[in-house]
Amino acid sequence: MTQQTSMPDLETKNASSVDDSFDAFMRSFDEYKSTNEYRLAEIERRGGTDVLTNEKLDRINDALDEQKRVIDHMLLKRARPHLEGGFDPLVSLEHKTAFDNYVRRGDESGLRPIEAKALSIGSATDGGYLVPPEMEREIGTRLAAISPIRNLASVRQVSSSLLKKPFSIKGPAVGWVGETDARPQTDASKLAELQFPTMELYAMPAATASLLDDGAVDVEQWISAEVETAFAEQEGKAFVSGDGVNKPRGFLNYDTVAENAWAWGKIGFLATGVAAKFPATAASDILLDTIYSIKAGYRQNANWVMNRKTQAEVRKLKDNDGNYLWVPPAAPGQQASLLGFGLTEAEDMPDISSSGFAIAFGDFARGYLVVDRTGVRVLRDPYSAKPYVLFYTTKRVGGGVQDFAAIKLLKFAVS
Repeated sequence: MTQQTSMPDLETKNASSVDDSFDAFMRSFDEYKSTNEYRLAEIERRGGTDVLTNEKLDRINDALDEQKRVIDHMLLKRARPHLEGGFDPLVSLEHKTAFDNYVRRGDESGLRPIEAKALSIGSATDGGYLVPPEMEREIGTRLAAISPIRNLASVRQVSSSLLKKPFSIKGPAVGWVGETDARPQTDASKLAELQFPTMELYAMPAATASLLDDGAVDVEQWISAEVETAFAEQEGKAFVSGDGVNKPRGFLNYDTVAENAWAWGKIGFLATGVAAKFPATAASDILLDTIYSIKAGYRQNANWVMNRKTQAEVRKLKDNDGNYLWVPPAAPGQQASLLGFGLTEAEDMPDISSSGFAIAFGDFARGYLVVDRTGVRVLRDPYSAKPYVLFYTTKRVGGGVQDFAAIKLLKFAVS
């Protein structure tokens, strides 16, 4: 016999506000808990669950994810900045006007002297022209809002194609000394040099002639909106699993080692003890072990990172007192949490599988560095896809692990 409870209103398209959507999200979570309790009771009573109960739980899980996406989308639209402020108004207006003329009509005459003043490399070499700084800032702000790892990581802007960063493996050389005492030598600090090259990331939105002729259309806003998702998707994948060849190196691409044998240059992991799943009992123990595998200084700003399917499995877990480990956001715009630490959904994380690293935990601001080279360029191409006009938009991005002690992985394997 299956559970005969009414399904909650899982519709999100007609929600009138963020608050309404959040209320619907919380109602769905209440129904999720009720259904999961019934599923657990079935397991105890019959040794298994009815297929309809599992299907219902999956539907509510999907609804929770969709409702969260709707809320995040509403908040993103509300938070998008206006292209103004922080720049010389006369210079900004000159650049904006020249860029508008170039995008709409292909008129390069206004942009050439601006690039010459900025001592930038000409369009014949790099291709295209630099976008106005306000537009570059908006693209960066939008990416920070929708690119999950960028949102957690440290972000550094550079003017060259390579960032070299010295790092002290044992920490800085320090010591105690009296006010008038001679300063003794401290133990030598072992330095490593980390290199973060920037690679070209591109998107190519297409516009119709009528759109470009429409004076009511803000072409800067249009290009920013068109490239943000494409850039975020490519970045998100590279920051997680990129191989470092013509793209950033993801934190899952580094060598891994069991935590009890951790060494600099490798990412430590803990194993669940069983392949492709959480332990049947005391699943919270391995998550707690993961939390305490990193030093206290890293835990203060730590987050869980996993994809949607893994989060669906985590939602089912309870502690020894019967409390759910996963806690929904307290308000719109906030994170869900797992054992008191924020949970970030990154769809490019792998699914739970045998020997797979489906969960990461740590202080990503200290552990992972995103490097942005200043300057976003746009090349107008009215010929390759007539009657459309293509806008080849590029930015240079790099990334990699900068502190190997700050991030730990959970491996779904015996060892």
